[in-house]
Amino acid sequence: MNTRRELPESPYLAAVAGRKPLRVPVWMMRQAGRSLPEYRALRAKNTMMQACFDADLITEITLQPVRRHGVDAAILFSDIVVPLRAAGIDLDIVPDVGPVIAHPIRTAADVAAVRPLERDQVAPVATAVGRLVAELGDVALIGFAGAPFTLASYLIEGGPSRNHERTKAMMLADTGTWHALMTALTDVTIAFLRTQVDAGVDAIQVFDSWAGTLSLADYRTYVLPHSARVFTELAGSGVPMTHFGVGTAELLGAMSEAVTGHGVPAVVGVDWRTSLTDAAARVRPGTALQGNLDPVVLLAGWPVVERAVRAVVEDGRRAVAAGAVGHVFNLGHGVLPATDPAMITDTVALVHEL
Repeated sequence: MNTRRELPESPYLAAVAGRKPLRVPVWMMRQAGRSLPEYRALRAKNTMMQACFDADLITEITLQPVRRHGVDAAILFSDIVVPLRAAGIDLDIVPDVGPVIAHPIRTAADVAAVRPLERDQVAPVATAVGRLVAELGDVALIGFAGAPFTLASYLIEGGPSRNHERTKAMMLADTGTWHALMTALTDVTIAFLRTQVDAGVDAIQVFDSWAGTLSLADYRTYVLPHSARVFTELAGSGVPMTHFGVGTAELLGAMSEAVTGHGVPAVVGVDWRTSLTDAAARVRPGTALQGNLDPVVLLAGWPVVERAVRAVVEDGRRAVAAGAVGHVFNLGHGVLPATDPAMITDTVALVHEL
């Protein structure tokens, strides 16, 4: 049953829907994470995977940056590999490395062994969502999942990769196996997002962290149809949907094709390499934009941060004037662990003033 809330005062939901928000909405990717001492205290007693499958910890960690920073949206604490682990893939998140896959997927037989995700396998996530929507008030809750391509890269490479050699080799040379894997992972992503939506999240975001490694032609041929199916399947829920990748300037138009045209608010995330005004010209009509402060700026001291934040807000206004539906202030990627939490708090306050 859909338990989603009505949040008419949410600046985030207003901006993505093309309404005039009360203020410029702001939240930050990885706002719940190692920049926060309260997060580090919890993680000292729990592994990442333990935290991601414990409803109490998911709830508390999701709420931490809302309490501290006053952001306009909470993003569910999880990891893009959680549904893979839940579906039975042997993996772990190794500190300072990232996801490591015990048995990488390299053959058609490996792909055939990928099992679908069942709702009860991520029951703690749904429980946490239910608790969060009861506590967050007017703060929107964003659910998320990894895009099929990024999940495929982790599974094929066995972990993080600089050049994605094995991934691209399968994609280009063994297209049947590639599309079979992407189909299976698309099903997993849809199931994970649907569980979150049915539990009550107010919006969703799909992270395609590694899509920027692809040419536009390869993205359109081997990835876009699968990513588009994720959004097509979830659109019926009525929640706003965001599509985000890193280093994806040349892909922004195609990424917007995947998320727009479904009758619900559509957002494309932009990293710091592309101006929001330029992004507005690249995406399809009807698209809101999210971004795009360089996370490293938050390490550079307040005078630098203040100038950069003002520049992003002004660029967002120019982007809206140029046709973007709305602008949500965010970083161009996740908060870096070394970031001073006070700098984030002050950034949020400044955005709200502008």
